[in-house]
Amino acid sequence: MKQTDLKNIARHGARGLTALLLAISLPTQGQELTFDPGRGEQRTLIMPDGEAVSYTAYERLYYVANVEDSAYQFMNVYVPQGATQQTPILMRNYVGGYMAAAAGEPQPSDATGRALKEGYVVAIPGARGRNSTVERQGQTVQTGRAPAGLLDLKAAVRYLRLFDRKMAGSADRIISDGTSAGGAMSALLGATGNHPDYEPLLKAMGAADERDDVFASVCFCPITDLDHADMAYEWLYNCTNNRTRPVTEEQALQSNTLAAQYPAYINSLNLKNPDDGTPLTADKLRSYLKRLVMKSAQRAKNAGADIPDSVGFTFSEPASFMPPPVNGGDDDRLQAVARRLSRNRPPAHMPKREQGEYIVNLDMETYLNYVVTTQPLKTPPAFSMESEAGIIIPLMNPMNYIGDERATVANHWYIRHGARDRDTSLAVPTVLAVKLQNAGKEVDFLLPWNRGHSGDYALDELFDWMNTLR
Repeated sequence: MKQTDLKNIARHGARGLTALLLAISLPTQGQELTFDPGRGEQRTLIMPDGEAVSYTAYERLYYVANVEDSAYQFMNVYVPQGATQQTPILMRNYVGGYMAAAAGEPQPSDATGRALKEGYVVAIPGARGRNSTVERQGQTVQTGRAPAGLLDLKAAVRYLRLFDRKMAGSADRIISDGTSAGGAMSALLGATGNHPDYEPLLKAMGAADERDDVFASVCFCPITDLDHADMAYEWLYNCTNNRTRPVTEEQALQSNTLAAQYPAYINSLNLKNPDDGTPLTADKLRSYLKRLVMKSAQRAKNAGADIPDSVGFTFSEPASFMPPPVNGGDDDRLQAVARRLSRNRPPAHMPKREQGEYIVNLDMETYLNYVVTTQPLKTPPAFSMESEAGIIIPLMNPMNYIGDERATVANHWYIRHGARDRDTSLAVPTVLAVKLQNAGKEVDFLLPWNRGHSGDYALDELFDWMNTLR
C-alpha cells in the first residue's frame, strides 16, 4: 500500500477507506439478479425428536450482479409449509474467525432447524472472508478483504427485499443470527443498516438498490469491537498474569500497557448504567460486570445448579433473606442491605429460602482466575483483523454506528456471552449491550452461567424471545 493511500484513510476515515477498496477490488463480471418461485425443491428435515418438517428449498441464489467469488456469494432460502408474506425470516450466518462461510442447509440441532419447525422462513447466505481466494489469470487473488464478508451479508438482505413480493417471508421481519465472528457480523447487520459508508461498495458489487437494515439481531458471543478488544482483554484478565496465566516479561509489559488504555476508551463512550441512569465510567464497569456474573450464577442456582464458593462467591448466612442482587448499586450499599436483611424477618411477600441460597458477593479476581483454569487465556496481543497496512477497518465495528443518525439500527437485540467464555473480554459484549440500551433499543442480554464459547443454545429461551416479536 502506498503512503498516499494511508494518508487518505487517515484524513477521510471510512470514506477514504471506501475509495481505496473500490480502487483495488472492483468485481469483474455481471449478471442479472433473479428469483423464480417455481424452481423450489420439496424436502423434509427430521428433527431430534423425530418430527418431520416439510419445506421448499431455493438454493444458489446469487445476491450480487457482479459475482467475484462464486463459491460464497449466494444464499439458500428455505420456506416451511404454511409460510406467508408476513412470516418472519431467520437469516443465519455461519461465519467463524472472520473466515469465509459457505451457504448451508438447515440443521436439526441449531436455530435453523428449530426456526423451520416454528414456521419461520430460513435464509442462509454465504459470505467471503479473510481466507477466500479465486484464481484469476493464473494468479491467486484474495477476495475476502474486510469488509467483504459484511458487504455480502448486506447484499443478501437487499436481495430478500428486492424479491419480497415473490418470496414467502417478510423482509421487514429479518432476524439475523450468528456466533463468534458470526455474532459480530449479526451485530454489524443490526447496527449499520442503510449507512452511506457502505453504499459505494455495495453498488460496485451489483447489490440490489434496496434497504439493508434488519428487524432484530441475535448475537452469540460476538467477537467484536476489535479496535479495542486487546485493551478490554488485558483490562479484565491482567490480574491473572503469572498466577494462572503464564506470561513473559515482555508480554506482561504489553498487558499492562493495553490494560491502562482501556479506561479512556470506556469513558469516551459516555455510557449510562441501564438500571439507574448513572454514569457507567471505567471505574464502575468492573463492578457492573461483577453483578452480571452474580446474576448469572444466581439464576443458575435458582434452577438447581450447584454454585461453588471456591470460585469466589459469598453466600447468605443462616436466616439471611438477601434477594438476588442485580446490576446497579455499589458494594457498600449491597452489603448494607445484606446485613439489614440478615437481622430482620423477611417481608411477607418474600418466600423463605434455605441457608446460603442467595449470592451476596463475588471476588472478581478469584473468579477470573477460575475462568483461566477452564481454558488457557490468549497471550497479548490477542486480537488481529484483516487490515490495510495495520489500520483496523472502521467499517467492521458496530460501536462506530450505534447512535449515528445515518444508520438504521435494529430495535430488538438478543445478546449472549458465556460467563466463562474467554475468547474475548466480558466487557466487550456488555459494553455493546449497554450502548444499545442507552440508544433506546430493546436488549435481552445475559452472561449464561458456566457457558464457554458457543452459540445457538437454550433454543427454547431464544425462540420464546423471537416469538414475542411476531
